[in-house]
Amino acid sequence: MNCPAMTASPSSSSSSSYSTFRPPPPLLPQLSNDSQRSVVMHCTRLPFEAFAATSSNRLLGKHSLPLRAALVTSNPLNISSSSVISDAISSSSVITDDAKIGVLLLNLGGPETLDDVQPFLFNLFADPDIIRLPPVFQFLQKPLAQFISVARAPKSKEGYASIGGGSPLRHITDAQAEELRKCLWEKNVPAKVYVGMRYWHPFTEEAIEQIKRDGITKLVVLPLYPQFSISTSGSSLRLLERIFREDEYLVNMQHTVIPSWYQREGYIKAMANLIQSELGKFGSPNQVVIFFSAHGVPLAYVEEAGDPYKAEMEECVDLIMEELDKRKITNAYTLAYQSRVGPVEWLKPYTEEAITELGKKGVENLLAVPISFVSEHIETLEEIDVEYKELALKSGIKNWGRVPALGTEPMFISDLADAVVESLPYVGAMAVSNLEARQSLVPLGSVEELLATYDSQRRELPAPVTMWEWGWTKSAETWNGRAAMLAVLALLVLEVTTGKGFLHQWGILPSL
Repeated sequence: MNCPAMTASPSSSSSSSYSTFRPPPPLLPQLSNDSQRSVVMHCTRLPFEAFAATSSNRLLGKHSLPLRAALVTSNPLNISSSSVISDAISSSSVITDDAKIGVLLLNLGGPETLDDVQPFLFNLFADPDIIRLPPVFQFLQKPLAQFISVARAPKSKEGYASIGGGSPLRHITDAQAEELRKCLWEKNVPAKVYVGMRYWHPFTEEAIEQIKRDGITKLVVLPLYPQFSISTSGSSLRLLERIFREDEYLVNMQHTVIPSWYQREGYIKAMANLIQSELGKFGSPNQVVIFFSAHGVPLAYVEEAGDPYKAEMEECVDLIMEELDKRKITNAYTLAYQSRVGPVEWLKPYTEEAITELGKKGVENLLAVPISFVSEHIETLEEIDVEYKELALKSGIKNWGRVPALGTEPMFISDLADAVVESLPYVGAMAVSNLEARQSLVPLGSVEELLATYDSQRRELPAPVTMWEWGWTKSAETWNGRAAMLAVLALLVLEVTTGKGFLHQWGILPSL
């Protein structure tokens, strides 16, 4: 695969006829350095300065450097990506004869066969960044994960069976890694690219062991999540922190992390290209509502823990629509969140409710955009393509379309390669001693500080309702769910302490 220069697709003309929907934003003005917006600082209470220092690099058309780069560089905002890449490649301090460069791609992972579904679900729900139990109940994390995974496995297997018997995520991520490797070599960066999955093979630990065997001396960590969230990139980075702290080889290895990259020009243009292409398949492209559907997170993660995910997601959508506006595509659009679980409140609007509401408003043409995913998997192939499409048609929407995930789209891969190259001058730049290396995997401790702030400031999850209600209401269902969870926890405590019960009888928990 070649790494093409990034060029805009030919413009097409369309207009919006839905004034009740969120209108396309105006083009951002060219602001001075001291007036650039900071997506994190204006939407969270995190008091650290590292993220604020990146604010001048978040506008469309300005390649954002990784965090360490943003903090130590004195280059003006109008620096071109080509000059950054040229400087990085020509810097003798970055690529030396004895340097062995590695890139670690981080992703969620997915079951490859139906037999993998239940153990995959166990790994998912055993992660404290996915299900956060109060401290007094943390010892129940794994028993609870086992219970939930066994209970949900039959339904999940049906979903995976409907998309071919397993997730294609590993295959797609491996292909992305190979294309990224080729692209880096074409850019004169002889790097090896590794894949580390959080909840299934190849696990992050497996990737790290291969990195050590290959003798990598400079490592760029690149989560395949465009937007940062504590529950995705944060969970993977938390695991890496633990692995790095326990291994002398890794402590001494120079490394850096690119925490998020949703604002990069190549990513924005690649997404705009896909949307423009799919709009062209409708009979009346200008009448199509662009429906961005992102994976949700609990509302408390954002409001109580300061997760920047919602702010980054909203800015990402704005940047894509600004790019489309440059092409004279001014369709109405909206953003909603999918895949919520449990009784607590998640980010709103919920995708299923938003689709139903659009149908009631008379929308007939809808184009779904899986904005938080760069690979096809169960949440695009089954949840969006099957469940949400069926709901849309029942709600009165006549024409349904869906933008494919980026996968190995050439402009996207080329931009990821540029991001890696741009980060190389800063690999290990701050890790001048073992002590400093142990203190932080992420540049200047920014993500570690985010995680530390999250843990130290996190309060108990707020109650999803403020008063008791009876009858068949959402409030009653919420409280019923909470009561059921307490009952489950009580039964698990009883089983763990006595060694007797139905989980032991079924062989789910080992007998004492």
